[in-house]
Amino acid sequence: MLNERLNVFIGEKRFVEDYPKVGIRPTIDGRYGGVRESLEEQTKRLAKAVAEFIENNVYLPNGEKVKCVLPQMCIGAVVEARMADELFKKEGVGVSITVTPCWCYGTETMDMTLDIPKAVWGFNGTERPGAVYLAAVSAAHNQKGIPVFKIYGKDVQDRDDFSIPQDVQEKILKFVKSALAVSIMKNKSYLSIGSVSMGIAGSIVDPDFFEDYLGMRVEYVDMSEIIRRIEEKIYDQEEFERAIQWVRNNCKEGEDPNPPEKRVDRKKKDEVWEFVVKMAIITRDLMISNKKLEALGYPEEALGHNAILAGFQGQRHWTDHFPNGDFMETILNSSFDWNGLRQPYILATENDSLNGVCMLFGHLLTNTAQIFADVRTYWSPDAIYRVTGWKPEGLAQNGVIHLINSGSAALDGTGQQEIDGKPAIKPFWEITEQEVKKCLDATRFCYANLGYFRGGGFSTKFVTRGGMPVTISRLNIVKGLGPVLQIAEGWTVELSANVHEILDRRTDPTWPTTWFVPKLTGKGAFKSVYSVMENWGANHCAITYGHVGDLFITLASMLRIPVCMHNVEEERIFRPSAWSAFGTEDLEGADFRACKNFGPLYKK
Repeated sequence: MLNERLNVFIGEKRFVEDYPKVGIRPTIDGRYGGVRESLEEQTKRLAKAVAEFIENNVYLPNGEKVKCVLPQMCIGAVVEARMADELFKKEGVGVSITVTPCWCYGTETMDMTLDIPKAVWGFNGTERPGAVYLAAVSAAHNQKGIPVFKIYGKDVQDRDDFSIPQDVQEKILKFVKSALAVSIMKNKSYLSIGSVSMGIAGSIVDPDFFEDYLGMRVEYVDMSEIIRRIEEKIYDQEEFERAIQWVRNNCKEGEDPNPPEKRVDRKKKDEVWEFVVKMAIITRDLMISNKKLEALGYPEEALGHNAILAGFQGQRHWTDHFPNGDFMETILNSSFDWNGLRQPYILATENDSLNGVCMLFGHLLTNTAQIFADVRTYWSPDAIYRVTGWKPEGLAQNGVIHLINSGSAALDGTGQQEIDGKPAIKPFWEITEQEVKKCLDATRFCYANLGYFRGGGFSTKFVTRGGMPVTISRLNIVKGLGPVLQIAEGWTVELSANVHEILDRRTDPTWPTTWFVPKLTGKGAFKSVYSVMENWGANHCAITYGHVGDLFITLASMLRIPVCMHNVEEERIFRPSAWSAFGTEDLEGADFRACKNFGPLYKK
């Protein structure tokens, strides 16, 4: 049981860099002598309304509200544009939104920074041509090769109406959430713990991809560093004692799948629990700083690697001898642990860095925990009926895809949190203590299958509740083409206990399962559930709560990563205005052409 009230770690600072702010640029017609003066109040109030809207509706991954920066003056000329640039640089602005109700001088007032995502809202009013400025400055951005997102409301507003229409709100939020993800990733690290796992291509960590597309660096640590820190006790012993007690109280053991003659005794299992808890603490310390280690006499180890994302090789060079990383990956990817409710640490199974990137995208876009999964099996209706005697119905009527990781998944993935009485995955600061308990109660930690994991360990077993809207994603690198992103919106499905048991035991009953069905469109890769499985580009996917494929698409366009497969409705897609210059009929092809033309965001 949870013995005391959980701490909620809002505002935690994990990285060298502060979280980016959003810069609001109020642009104006620069003609003094009556024109500019008549527009000052309207322009400033409009910009302030945007800032207040963003600050009231957008949260950072650590639970704090995002902060906006507003220049004191409006921007009517190049000098004022540069003054805003310097202010934004000083304030740590990583996202730029230009706001205007009127005509302004496009190339003189535009934001010329190259690697900060930018948007322009041109107010739809009749008194002054904000739409004309929007079109002119968009053309200037495109001509100079600096993509910009156009925001223009569908309905005309009165000049003294400072409300933000619903369609404008949606575009602002889509842009800001995606742009913040871009800015937050910049200058962080991917920490590769170990090397290539079982020949999985995604764990061939490509530093050029991280540097050119994400603005990140790759750091490498051998897995033996974990053993060194365990043996030399380079971890917070007080935290370990608290952690192991929490695990004993809250982490319930499940079945041992091994034959009786191969099972280990209680003493060995207790030793393994201690080992895997230390692994979790040490891997977190490797990712981010821990000042307590400096007090223990380990200043170098206390620094961490400024890693917003990491991957653990595990199989097989580690798991053939040492306990696996299943518990470590499960608890770090979850929104809570023995310290309380806190931002998840994003850690990829089998060092699959490309799947880890999708987990990072999903986390930064939604502030929620992510589920790492194998795209394991497509079960057709006929196959399900043949094996179980049950004819699939409802969401499962066209078959289901078995998403099941080899031993770990964030505990949030149980679906035991709720929004409006329905299963969900929530940002950590919205999770209740009762929901934490439900997640733990719905999970069993089974001793590792010694056929897979000779060194033992504890695998995570749960079944995700059905009815959750989710988005699965996968990033792949294709020689000659570069990175491409796949997205599939759909739902989790709940099978009867009997049907689940029969199907699950054909794989491994000690691993976490999510039954998934994609949203079908009747064409392309989304003709059927089978065609989605057939077109998936790798053996892994990341699962994100919500139908948020549109956010992934917006983010990908900022990074210049083309989307090769998705089932997001056209009206929800928001990309830079330049993309329409590459074709308006074949949007998928236009995306490829635009990304190739502009190239990676940080390419040297």
